[in-house]
Amino acid sequence: MNATRQVAIVTGSATGIGAASALRLARLGHNVVLNYTTSRAEAEATEADCRAAGAEVATVVGDVSDDTVCRALAAAALERWGRIDVLVNNAGTTRYVPFQDLDGVTSEDFDRIFSVNVKSAFQMARAAEAGLRQSRGSVVNLSSHSGLSGYGSSIVYAASKGALNTLTLSLAGVLAPEVRVNAVCPGFVDTRWSARRMTPADYDRFRERIRELSMLKHLVSADDVAEAVAWFATGATGVTGQLLVVDAGTHLTVNRP
Repeated sequence: MNATRQVAIVTGSATGIGAASALRLARLGHNVVLNYTTSRAEAEATEADCRAAGAEVATVVGDVSDDTVCRALAAAALERWGRIDVLVNNAGTTRYVPFQDLDGVTSEDFDRIFSVNVKSAFQMARAAEAGLRQSRGSVVNLSSHSGLSGYGSSIVYAASKGALNTLTLSLAGVLAPEVRVNAVCPGFVDTRWSARRMTPADYDRFRERIRELSMLKHLVSADDVAEAVAWFATGATGVTGQLLVVDAGTHLTVNRP
């Protein structure tokens, strides 16, 4: 079976949305190339989960803002399995700065956040281009509703996701007709990433506020986002250049600044 399985690369896949996306694709019949920078124990757990789902797994450690790491990820897929069918650009970072605190934003913030959130997606698409074209594959970028609303953890983060959205549109044109390129734009997602800046009690209150604000009265999970990723990757054969908001309808009720 593994000789005929498709192959997916998922950046930033030790935890959260990346791990959930890798596991979903493994369950759908893909071998997977995982990637992480520091979360070794979590990455090993994700590897084990993907193998239990029937996938073969390769893991590349490194920061995808470095083009050599991006090329190593593509090479890992091609050298081991000879193909690349799906690329999920999930790796991302931010620095929380109040929007009103313009002086709190540094040049280093711009360089780091844009390097991880935007440049890495371009570099990965470039590194995987030949394999994706050969397989008539799919690229899925993990963006954010921040890229549409201009609101989020910081001005720089929102700007980077807006840039990722336009990169998605550009790549959809450049890589057509062989490769489809789309983006998933979550709002709040109930993950460790979201919880890390609050006390447990404050986070519980925040979660309940988001639940009440959502049209569906539902907290979006990493698995919810992974479902959208998998649909773009494997099922949406007539769809490219689209930005899909996954936020349980919260954008319909929240006033944006």
